[in-house]
Amino acid sequence: MTAESLPFREFPKVLLHDHLDGGLRPSTIVELAKAVGYDRLPTDDPSELAVWFHRGANQKSLPVYLEGFAHTCALMQTKENLSRVAYEMIEDMKAENVVYVETRFAPVFHMNGGLSMEEVVRAVLDGLNAGSRDFGVDFGLIICSLRHMKDSLRIAQLAVAFRDQGVVGFDLAGEEGGYPAKRHVEAFHLIQQENFNSTIHAGEGFGKDSIWQAIQLCGAHRIGHGVRLIEDMMVEEGRVTQVGRLAQYVLDKRIPLEICISSNLHTGAVRSIQAHPFRLFYVYGFRVTLNTDNRLMSGTTLTDELELAHREFGMGFNDFEKLTINAMKSAFIHHEDRLRIIYEVIKPGYARLRRTSLEGRLSPMGTDY
Repeated sequence: MTAESLPFREFPKVLLHDHLDGGLRPSTIVELAKAVGYDRLPTDDPSELAVWFHRGANQKSLPVYLEGFAHTCALMQTKENLSRVAYEMIEDMKAENVVYVETRFAPVFHMNGGLSMEEVVRAVLDGLNAGSRDFGVDFGLIICSLRHMKDSLRIAQLAVAFRDQGVVGFDLAGEEGGYPAKRHVEAFHLIQQENFNSTIHAGEGFGKDSIWQAIQLCGAHRIGHGVRLIEDMMVEEGRVTQVGRLAQYVLDKRIPLEICISSNLHTGAVRSIQAHPFRLFYVYGFRVTLNTDNRLMSGTTLTDELELAHREFGMGFNDFEKLTINAMKSAFIHHEDRLRIIYEVIKPGYARLRRTSLEGRLSPMGTDY
């Protein structure tokens, strides 16, 4: 069975790791650039621009990958533009049958037009709420601080201040090498003291020690990427034969890994799709989730990531249902809300598709582990 014969777009989906400023529509970038007189884009043709962003990001280097954000952030400096980008993101999620999404961004990058960080966050929440009302997609917003900056405590306080208005967590992003998470312990202690949620980009551009710091020094509840956890595991003939203490801890504590397959290839976190440890993590029982990271830069969607996992790792219908439920269990919204989406949206959605398969539409469904 080919990937095209499975209706991936129809699968109910949950997306936990997606950057708001890394997912703009190329057409929106062109329109916003013309409206504000921004003349630094390489082309004003949306199709060519999409290719340009993807080609620039696919250089096997995280610092180079991040360079494209200079253009998107430059166009997200007003309340109207921030709200529009957030609204369109929710609309794009609806088109893919994403039933719950957590999007993230760093407010500090959107203050060049004179907005305060609070105004930036409110503008994004306005767009997300409007999109949620119009398209029926549930969301949470994660506020990011950056590893190379020194204002992480202030950003953590900002995230907590908006916790009852749609912000669900705090994140530490940016280049790992030379900027250890331990420098931001004070911010994460605040998050812990406030009984709030945190995720940290770790094990993407640096090794397993980065993951250890994120969990044991900062108390991260989820790990963004985490592919370098494989360094704490022994693999023989395509099977995990032994895990170290850190990997065992992540496994035992059910710490979710926010895996972004395409992005990990583009940033150089893995040397090839075939070398990606996603399948090994999944088979061994880690709580893995599938994500997009930056849809514009990586030229991907969550539907594309499911197709990729099917094509490269042989994942089937039941696997995708399990991954989706894994993701929903790992979301930063309240327990009762997670259960509501799992039992009222995700499971019934997969059950309908499963019934359809009995009529021959989905059968066979692919190889399940």
